[in-house]
Amino acid sequence: MTKSSVGVWSLIGNTPVLPLHFSELDQTIWVKCEFLNPSGSIKDRVAAYIIEDAERRGILKPDSIIVECSSGNTGVAMAMVGGAKGYRVKILLSEGASPERRWLIRQLGGEVILFDSNGDYTTGIDITRQMAAEDPRVFLPRQFENELNVEDHLTTTGQELLKQIDGPIGVFVNGYGTGGTLAGVGKALKEANSACQIWAMEPAEAAMLGGEMPCCHHIEGIADGFVPDLMKYATLDGHIKITSDEARSMTRRLNSEFGLLVGTSSGANVVAALRLAKEQNVEGAVVTLLCDRAERYFSTALFQENVFDDEKAVLS
Repeated sequence: MTKSSVGVWSLIGNTPVLPLHFSELDQTIWVKCEFLNPSGSIKDRVAAYIIEDAERRGILKPDSIIVECSSGNTGVAMAMVGGAKGYRVKILLSEGASPERRWLIRQLGGEVILFDSNGDYTTGIDITRQMAAEDPRVFLPRQFENELNVEDHLTTTGQELLKQIDGPIGVFVNGYGTGGTLAGVGKALKEANSACQIWAMEPAEAAMLGGEMPCCHHIEGIADGFVPDLMKYATLDGHIKITSDEARSMTRRLNSEFGLLVGTSSGANVVAALRLAKEQNVEGAVVTLLCDRAERYFSTALFQENVFDDEKAVLS
């Protein structure tokens, strides 16, 4: 077991914030670059926070097995932090997750167990609970219900934003997977400025907060077919729907015009932030997150146009 207090987990957090100006809209929003965490996503934060809490409380033992259900990013983060600390890690991953996420988890030493979610991630969560009931070595981080997820973003991400943004924050908008980021960051920002608006971004094709049924969408990592328990801690001022096409289009623009090699949820967040900056009459910065890096989307529709363009170029 690695006993050093210094490791890759020491690189997590304190990510920079950038202003993005869109001249055609005469709007500037602020983005926190969570894709610069060591495994490439915001989920590094919760992975390290939960694992280190379990170590402090003596729950994790040398023979412990970390088991988590994930849409991908938390699985990659758990494999990175858990593996670096010497633990065995098993990740339940939906068969619909991009192959790159499977490869990253395995490359980091984690084991991948695929399951058929049929549009509902609670299937995978139930499987992890069954595994824990059958094997006392299994430790469940429980990202979708663990209140440490909220506490992490309250004490780290939210506080960082308050230090990094000069002046008041008027709006914070972000998609939700577990709900921990919205709840934790939202609480930190509301405590600093009660007038700050907290908005949830969700796919237009699966706008569950709006009372619609979950359906197919192409913004990976958010809206996993249910509203997670941690959303009850999020004090929301509203929710905004973004289509998968809007998300992909903005992501490509972030990639090619701003040099920010991020994934589709980041594009969706930026579309939502720009829309709120235009529609909401608020004082202060409009802020969102760039959640993960683009290399886990190479096989998805986000990159398919580039692939087809390359083929045409070769043929010509």
